[in-house]
Amino acid sequence: MDVSFLKPLYARPGPYASVYMDMTRSTEDAAKVIELRWRALREELEAQGCPPATLRAIEETVTREMERRQSEGLVVFAAGGEVVHSARLRRPPRAELARVSPLPHVLPYLSYRGERFAYMVAQVNRRGGEIDCFEPDGRHRHIDVPGDEDYPIFSTKAGGWNQSRYQRASENVWKHNAKKVAREVDRVASAYQAEAVVIAGDPRARTIVLEEISEGTLEKAVESDRGEIVEDDLSRILDLKSTERVLTVAERFERELAHGERAVSGMPATVAAVRRSQVESLLLDDDPGAPTSLWIGPDPIDVATKPDELRWLGIEDIQEERADAALVRAIAATEGDLVVLPSDNRVGVGAVLRYSDPTTVHE
Repeated sequence: MDVSFLKPLYARPGPYASVYMDMTRSTEDAAKVIELRWRALREELEAQGCPPATLRAIEETVTREMERRQSEGLVVFAAGGEVVHSARLRRPPRAELARVSPLPHVLPYLSYRGERFAYMVAQVNRRGGEIDCFEPDGRHRHIDVPGDEDYPIFSTKAGGWNQSRYQRASENVWKHNAKKVAREVDRVASAYQAEAVVIAGDPRARTIVLEEISEGTLEKAVESDRGEIVEDDLSRILDLKSTERVLTVAERFERELAHGERAVSGMPATVAAVRRSQVESLLLDDDPGAPTSLWIGPDPIDVATKPDELRWLGIEDIQEERADAALVRAIAATEGDLVVLPSDNRVGVGAVLRYSDPTTVHE
């Protein structure tokens, strides 16, 4: 996933306060329960030395969310007396958390957020269709594709000498309109660099569109067997696409590592590659049970397994931090991708590299 959206978050000096809060309202006394949850999280932040101004900023955000009642969960990252990033969650976080640390604890949020990519949904019928485009940042654009012909749309069931003529005319109109939709689907998929193209609507029109779109678009197309796409189906399709994208990178990682080429495995080799800005895709466990610590400096690529490694580079402002937090900051700064792996994966931590040279240590 692209984590460059986190760059503004890292522009602030620490300490950072990270809060993951359950906002579910499944009981009659939900408001009181949520208030008690916040009180417990606030006490944890205070015990860890959260600056008062930062604590007040977080409390204001939490209070607004409690009043709006629009989310099942909330994540907040704050520093320097301001909330730098917050997000509503559609389901409660895996675990509530309040943490004060040199860097924000973003991995649970990224794991929840999942892969984000451009996708589109084409709803087609015999008169044309409509396309909804969704960009990774959530922006949405709707495009109507009216057919050029609308008569006769439906073939006649009546008998008589002209039945076959009407049947052929109807099919020609369907094909003409569907071909126009297919051309627009191709154009939009290319313009938006869509990773998934969902085709829904009239079965006959769907078939024609799938026959007419380009090979490149067809590789990304998924046909919905419903006349109208519903949110559950769309979520399932996008989840499958996300899993496919993760597996593609994981398979590439295994292949490159087996050949001793553009991949590294294990913490020391991965940290060395991060420090040299070699990492194209970072692979991380989404739920490290006992997270490893790394040492960091002011620059995002100031990362090391031992403090002396940074001192040898002339860096004196050194702090200890969770490995996942340090590595994600570095990847965001160097415009690499993050792949969050299931907790039962065999990799743990590793990276696919932009390049490899004789000095690269692979494991």
